[in-house]
Amino acid sequence: MHPPPAAMDFGQSSLFGYMDELQELTFIERPVRRSLKTAEEIERLTVDEDLSDIERALYLLSAGQDIQGTSAIASLPFLMRQSPAETLRTVLPKVREVLQAAGAEMQLTAALAFLTILQEESVSVHTYAHSFLHVILLHLEHRDTGVSNAWLETLLSVIEVLPKETLRHEILNPLVSKAQLSQTVQSRLVSCKILGKLTNKFDAHTIKREILPLVKSLCQDVEYEVRSCMCRQLENIAQGIGAELTKSVVLPELIELFRDEGSSVRLAAFETLVNLLDNFDTDDRSQTILPLVKSFCEKSFKADESILTSLSFHLGKLCHGLYGIFTPDQHLRFLEFYKKLCTLGLQQENGHNESQIPPQILAQEKKYITVRKNCAYNFPAMTVFVDPKNFHMELYSTFFCLCHDPEVPVRYTIAICFHEVSKLLDSGVYLIHKELITLLQDESLEVLDALIDHLPETLELMSAGGESTTQENKLSSLPDLIPALTAAEQRAATSLKWRTHEKLLQRYACLPHVISSDQIYYRFLQRMFTIVMTNNVLPVQKAASRTLCIFLRYNRKQDQRHEVIQKLIEQLGQGKSYWNRLRFLDTCEFIIEIFSRSFFCKYFFLPAIELTHDPVANVRMKLCYLLPKVKSTLKIPADKHLLQQLEMCVRKLLCQEKDKDVLAIVKRTVLELDRMEMSLDAQFQKKNYEKDLLDQEKEREELLLLEMEQLEKEKQQNDGRSMSEKTLEKKRKEVRKSKLIRSQSFNSQAFHSKYGNLDKCASKNPTMAYTSSASGLAKTSAMISLTDDSFWTPRNASSAPATFASSAPLPSTSRGTANPVDIKSAGSKDMQPRKAALKSRKSNP
Repeated sequence: MHPPPAAMDFGQSSLFGYMDELQELTFIERPVRRSLKTAEEIERLTVDEDLSDIERALYLLSAGQDIQGTSAIASLPFLMRQSPAETLRTVLPKVREVLQAAGAEMQLTAALAFLTILQEESVSVHTYAHSFLHVILLHLEHRDTGVSNAWLETLLSVIEVLPKETLRHEILNPLVSKAQLSQTVQSRLVSCKILGKLTNKFDAHTIKREILPLVKSLCQDVEYEVRSCMCRQLENIAQGIGAELTKSVVLPELIELFRDEGSSVRLAAFETLVNLLDNFDTDDRSQTILPLVKSFCEKSFKADESILTSLSFHLGKLCHGLYGIFTPDQHLRFLEFYKKLCTLGLQQENGHNESQIPPQILAQEKKYITVRKNCAYNFPAMTVFVDPKNFHMELYSTFFCLCHDPEVPVRYTIAICFHEVSKLLDSGVYLIHKELITLLQDESLEVLDALIDHLPETLELMSAGGESTTQENKLSSLPDLIPALTAAEQRAATSLKWRTHEKLLQRYACLPHVISSDQIYYRFLQRMFTIVMTNNVLPVQKAASRTLCIFLRYNRKQDQRHEVIQKLIEQLGQGKSYWNRLRFLDTCEFIIEIFSRSFFCKYFFLPAIELTHDPVANVRMKLCYLLPKVKSTLKIPADKHLLQQLEMCVRKLLCQEKDKDVLAIVKRTVLELDRMEMSLDAQFQKKNYEKDLLDQEKEREELLLLEMEQLEKEKQQNDGRSMSEKTLEKKRKEVRKSKLIRSQSFNSQAFHSKYGNLDKCASKNPTMAYTSSASGLAKTSAMISLTDDSFWTPRNASSAPATFASSAPLPSTSRGTANPVDIKSAGSKDMQPRKAALKSRKSNP
C-alpha cells in the first residue's frame, strides 16, 4: 500500500487509487471474517467449567462436535489413570457408541488411546480384555486402510500380553472363519498378520493342528496380495514351530511361492528364504535353496527393477548364508553377478538433459542408483565372500568404481563402510590408500561427513598396515594424505555445515597416533589456533581448542611447545577481544583434563586466575565456574604459594565485584571451594588413589617425551656412538609402555574409544579432586616467584623444571586494574584496547 500524501488530494486519479486499495483490503479481510465463529457456534463449543473431567468427557461425547469428541477420546488414558472404575463404567460405553459412526481422525485417536492404556497398565490384563478387546476386533476391518492398520497394530500389541485361553476363544477361533475365501481381501490380509503373531503364543501341537492349515490356505489364496502378505509372515511362524516343522511345512510353501506368477509374491518368498537360511541344514541349502536362488538371480534382470533393488540389498546376507556350499563355478557366477549390479546403469550416456528423458526412464535410473547403493552397503560382506587375500584381483576394480560413482548416495554409502573394508584387508589396507584420498577430496560434504565418522580408526589401520612402524615414517606410502586432510577441513570450514566441521576437528585429535609431530606442527597446529581465534561458531572453536591441546600434549619439540604456550597466553589469555579470553578459559579446562596437574600449574594456573581482574563480567563469571577445577590441580605443600594466590583473587572478587550476577556466582563458588577436601589423611589419599596414578602417568609420559627429544639431539650430534642409540631406543620403549599402562584410563578418556569416539576425548575424565599424596606423586619441579606486578616471572633460568622447560621466559600475564565493564549483553567480540600499563608489562617481561 502506498503511504498517504502529506495533504489530502481528492482528485479523480487519487480517489480511484484509494478505492482500489480499499477493495484490496476487503479482499484480504474476507477470508478472516469467514473463519470467525458466530455467537451460536461459540455457544455450542462452550463447556461449563464446573464439570469434572469425567462429566466433561461425557458431555463432549454426547453433545459436542467431532473435534471435541476426539479430544475427549484422547483424554481416555488420563481418565483411566485418575478414575479407572468410573471411566470403564460411564465413559467407555459412550466411546463404543460414538465410534460406530466416527470419522477416520476419531478412530485413529481411539486406537492410539487404547494402546496407551495397555502400555501404561492402568487396569489388569483380564479387565482390559473384557472392556477393550471387543471394540478393537470390531473395527479391524474398517474401510479406511489407515484406520484398519492402526487398530491392527493395537491388537498385535494386545496379543503379546493376553493369556492363551483368551487368545484361543476371542481371536484364534473367529480367525478360522475370517481367513476363508468368502471373506473380503482386507479381512484375509488382517488374518495373515494375526497368524504371524499368534504362532509364538501356542505350543507346537496347537500350531500344527489349528494354525498351519490356515497358513497353507492363505499361502494358496487366489489374491496375490494375500499370498505375498502370508509369505512374509512365514519367518515368524518358522520361529514358533521349530526346525523340523519348518523343513516339512514352511520350505515346501516357500518353494511353491518362488514359482508364483506374481512378482511381488516371488520377491516376498526370496526375502523370507534369505532370512530363514540359518534354519536349514547344509543339504537343504545345497540341494533345494541354491538352485532356487540361482534361478531367481538369473531371471532378475528381465523382471521388474524392484526385484533388483531387493536382490542387491540381500545379496551379501545370501552369499554369507550359502558360503561353503558353492562350487568354484557358482562362486564365480555370484561374484560376477554382484559386479554387474555395481555398475548397473553406468553404461548409459551421462551428459543427457533430464528434461528430454521420458519419466519412466528417469524412474528406472533412480532405481539403478538404489541398486548400486545397496551394493556399496554389501561390499564388506562381499569382501569376506571373496577372501581379503583375493581382494586386489577380484574386487579392487569394483571398489574403485563405487568410490568414483557419479551419484552421491553411492559414494556416501561406500564411505560409511570404508573402515570395515580397511579392517578386513588388515595388512593389505595399503591397496585402498588412493580411494581414501579420493573420498576425502569428494565434492559432496555428505560423503566427507560419512567418512570422518570412523576416520581415526581408518587412519590407525592404515598406519599399522604399512611397512614402517616408526613415528616419523607413518603413512609415508601415502604422501597425499596431509594435503587431503587439510583441504577437507578447509572445505568444511567454508560450508554452512558447521556440525561437519566440528566433527572433523574432533576426529583430527587422532593425528598424533598416525603422523609425525613436525607434520602436525607445520600443517595442522597453526590452523587449529586460527580457528580458535577467528571462527564464529562456538562448538567449532571448542573442538579446535581441544584438538590443539592434544597436539600440544604429544608435541616432541621443546621450542615448538614453548611457542604454542606463549601464543595461548598472549593471544588468547591476554587478547584484546573478550571472546578470545573466554576461549582461553575453555582451553584451560581442556588442559586440566588432558595434561598433568604440574603442567597446568607451571604454565596456565596464574594466567587463568589473573582473569579475576578482567574488565568484562562474562569473563569473570566463566572463570568463577572454572575455579574448582583450577584448585583441583594444586598439590600441597608444594603448591601452597599458588593456593595463596588463588585465595587472594577470590577475596578480591568478593570485596570488589560490582556485577550482581558475577557476585552471586562468586559466593556459590566460594562455598564449593571451601567444601573441597584439603586434608592429607589416609582416607582422602585412598579415595583419590586412581586419579593420582593417572596424573603420575601423564607427568611421566610428558617427561619421557622431553628426554627422548634430548636424546635424539645427542644422537644427531654423535651419530656414530652406539650408546646413544641404545639409550634412545630404551626411552622409546618406556614411552610405549607408558601408553599401554594408561590405555584403559587416559586414552579411553582423552583419545578413545579406539575406533571413532574421539569427539568425546577427555570428556569422560572426572574432575580431579584437590589432593596431595606425600608418597606417590611426582613433585612440582619449580617454584615461581610472585610479586604484585607479575604473576609469571621465573626466579631464574636454572629453576625451570626439566619437563617443558623454556629457553625464553614467558611473557607477563598481569593485567591492569581497569574498571570492570559489564558487556554481558554485547554482541561484538572486541572491546577497547587494554590499558597502557598492561602493554608496557607485556613488552617488558
